[in-house]
Amino acid sequence: MRYHYQPFSLVGEHNIMFLRSFIILFLSCIVIRLSLCLSSIPSTLKTLPLNLNFDEASLRHAARDFGNRYQHHPMAVLHPESVPDIAATIKHIWLMGPSSHLTVAARGHGHSLQGQAQAHGGIVINMESLKVKEMQVYGGNSPYVDVSGGELWINILHETLRYGYAPRSWTDYLHLTVGGTLSNAGVSGQAFKHGPQISNVQQLEIVTGTGEVVNCSKEHNGELFHSALGGLGQFGIITRARILLEPAPTKVKWIRVLYSDFSAFTRDQEQLISAENAFDYIEGFVIINRTGLLNNWRSSFNPQDPVQASHFKSEGRTLYCLELAKYFSLEEIDVVNQEVERDLSYLSYIPSTLFLTEVTYVDFLDRVHVSEVKLRSKGLWDVPHPWLNLFIPKSKIHSFAQVVFGNILKETSNGPVLIYPVNKSRWDNRTSVAIPDEDIFYLVAFLTSAVPSSNGTDGLEYILSQNKRILEYCERAQLGAKQYLPHHSTQEEWRDHFGSKWEAFLKRKSLYDPLAILAPGQGIFQKTVSFS
Repeated sequence: MRYHYQPFSLVGEHNIMFLRSFIILFLSCIVIRLSLCLSSIPSTLKTLPLNLNFDEASLRHAARDFGNRYQHHPMAVLHPESVPDIAATIKHIWLMGPSSHLTVAARGHGHSLQGQAQAHGGIVINMESLKVKEMQVYGGNSPYVDVSGGELWINILHETLRYGYAPRSWTDYLHLTVGGTLSNAGVSGQAFKHGPQISNVQQLEIVTGTGEVVNCSKEHNGELFHSALGGLGQFGIITRARILLEPAPTKVKWIRVLYSDFSAFTRDQEQLISAENAFDYIEGFVIINRTGLLNNWRSSFNPQDPVQASHFKSEGRTLYCLELAKYFSLEEIDVVNQEVERDLSYLSYIPSTLFLTEVTYVDFLDRVHVSEVKLRSKGLWDVPHPWLNLFIPKSKIHSFAQVVFGNILKETSNGPVLIYPVNKSRWDNRTSVAIPDEDIFYLVAFLTSAVPSSNGTDGLEYILSQNKRILEYCERAQLGAKQYLPHHSTQEEWRDHFGSKWEAFLKRKSLYDPLAILAPGQGIFQKTVSFS
């Protein structure tokens, strides 16, 4: 029996020795890797008199965003105390020349979707750390506020309201930084009237890709001013902005109505964005295969006719909700009620679905934050968000709706699908943002949330596949659609995205960031690329 067991015991000992050796080797590799990572940090970078963090917790935080899909770890995170801190960092990398692979990304509140504010192996600048002068509100005939590029819009709202003013154009979610939204466009239900946020800026302070701090406006350094607005962070980091204001209302009459006919829905939307002084906010959303819809609204809205509303059935239908808001002050309530009743009488919605409520101006603008708090409490906020945002020309919106809402999209239970028109005349064509070439175009936003580990229709892979089908249809049908908050894989796709603006985009890049140091997460340029 010994002769049978002894070989096995020897094998066991050999296995244990092998396992120990493997573990030692594995741990040694980790130590070597960490040493290499630390030694790969340029010595000059470590000696800069700046608040640069190299610890794993800071790097891990900077490598995440709201999209929760891409995680590219930087080499360091800068917490700037002043604009010169940002300028010194970029200037240092610029002077290192093309032999250095270091890049820089500005990160605001981390609400990017696809790693756009990340810098693999580079430096992420935490814009919320930027300490600058307090917000300055100026009244008069053309009121404005001067704010930091790292300031949240919700803070700007509260500060300007103290003086009886508020910005004219918003995003639906206010817990975003000024630099972040101005680098894209900043679109919401007020855009039909005042244009996007980039149409409501007077001045900018920008740190370019060579570390130069430049003040600019339409009249002064206008090329850089228009480049940065909607420029996806490619031409400079916005460190300060002068935002136009208007007298602020105190109350909002908030209205929702439903349509089953898409043609009537879009006709009414287009009529409303062309009307004078009808409503101050116009959006819409699509509802597919939802039940008990109106009962859900009753917690926040009141049906004009409760009996009729109780008989309305939404099961299995594709419906379109028109969402409207009228801003007012308390002394105007009687006039506003008459105006709302008059303007609603021109519309072709389903009469039993008229729901109304009155809220404060702040509660209306910050409405999405209420949903955020609820989702966070349930652990449903920090999940993948494979959002898809598109601009669709008015002439193609019916074809788009027929295919996408009638065939590709099966339900809208895992996130809202927004749809509303805006006027191109409110957009400045000199900015970098790419939009369709029609007088009216629609924002269509698929704001889905994926359930982690799900393999069903609410899972990440299914939603990504659905987004791909939508994009392929847009390309195949030659709709002339443009992505908002764009994400493309190749420079050829980016060329198509910018279309006639591409050559100007290249020229501006060579002027303001010739080594392609800035915003590598967008994937438009590689560092040291030739712009000839």
